[in-house]
Amino acid sequence: MRFSFSTNAFTDYSVFEAVEKIAAAGYEGVEILADIPHLYMHSLKEPELKRLKAVLARTGIQVSNINANTVRGYYESGANEPLFEPCLADPDPGVRAWRVDYTKKCIDLAKALGSSNVSVTSGPIQPETTPEEGIEFLKGSLKDIMRYAEEKRVFIGLEYEPGLLIESGSELSCLISEIGSRFLGANLDLGHSFALGEEPESTVNLLDGRIFHVHIEDLSGRKRLRLIPDAAEMDLKGLFSLFERRSYRGFITVDLYDPRRPEEAARRTIELLRALKLCNGGVLRKTSH
Repeated sequence: MRFSFSTNAFTDYSVFEAVEKIAAAGYEGVEILADIPHLYMHSLKEPELKRLKAVLARTGIQVSNINANTVRGYYESGANEPLFEPCLADPDPGVRAWRVDYTKKCIDLAKALGSSNVSVTSGPIQPETTPEEGIEFLKGSLKDIMRYAEEKRVFIGLEYEPGLLIESGSELSCLISEIGSRFLGANLDLGHSFALGEEPESTVNLLDGRIFHVHIEDLSGRKRLRLIPDAAEMDLKGLFSLFERRSYRGFITVDLYDPRRPEEAARRTIELLRALKLCNGGVLRKTSH
């Protein structure tokens, strides 16, 4: 297993600073937020991309995933807007087309940064449509995306979450089967699964072979508050052993949206992973201090 930390937690910093701080904490990987304030694809310029590549090369850290779950940059304010919109299941074909195109740009970004996968969500159920209609819109969007992903050989991990159109492991498994592309799978968020009350081993078995990337955080009390993972509450060692037994080769990424002290959160989490002896074989890098 390899561990990573998301730049999601470092939104008060530039993407370059975020990568450097995550590398300094000792992580082997970094998940890049493909949205404001980090890499919003419609404002990303070649010099910025070149600079980021240089930071990645200098620190030796790998890109674990391109997180395209949100596109707040779509909105003029970029704040206080619907979190997962515009989405792939929007009833407006123009909006869906925009989101599909944005996802394709994120696939290109993954190729440029040496990442093998991009994560997306279904988005919420739209008030103008039934869930069944939403699923059909989503399937149409994904089929378009998957043709491009297959051409570029980049995996798409759909992340399910309570309250979204696709909100459980069983719903995602059905969707994967219906789309029929080996490049479509799961960005499995263990915190969401825990909040849903899913049985971990059953969920991992259900999605086995299609788990491309994993998120971990503590949704304490089954509420949507992304905290530092709690070993006692979530039995992290037991959870991670499920992936070890299945020879999971991807990253497990700590995904905190807005902690007040991201550097401390990164450090405390890596200390927890070391204390649980989950860093055998040099999975976690040595810190620079």
